[in-house]
Amino acid sequence: MPREKEGKPGFEEALKRLEEIVAAMEGGDLPLDQALERYEEGVRLSRLCAATLDDAEKRIEMLAKGGDGKTETRPFTPAAGGDDAGAAAQRPAGKRARDEGMFLL
Repeated sequence: MPREKEGKPGFEEALKRLEEIVAAMEGGDLPLDQALERYEEGVRLSRLCAATLDDAEKRIEMLAKGGDGKTETRPFTPAAGGDDAGAAAQRPAGKRARDEGMFLL
């Protein structure tokens, strides 16, 4: 992964390490100085994971069948509820029927 080449862990590695940190801190056996170090590391890893997920979301596109029957791509914009169901309900009826052929990549 590109981030690993820059000296930063990849998403999966960062998430695994974050899980290890959480487990160690929940155990309650760490001295205060080590707990603070792990907390700081966890915050950095959490931000890295969030940034990676944000980047991935920006790259997602929806394939939809246009009015002319051809497939077109457009940016994915999630509904406020976190899924596309709410967005479909807000579209005019004509658009809803046309958009039934959507696929996420």
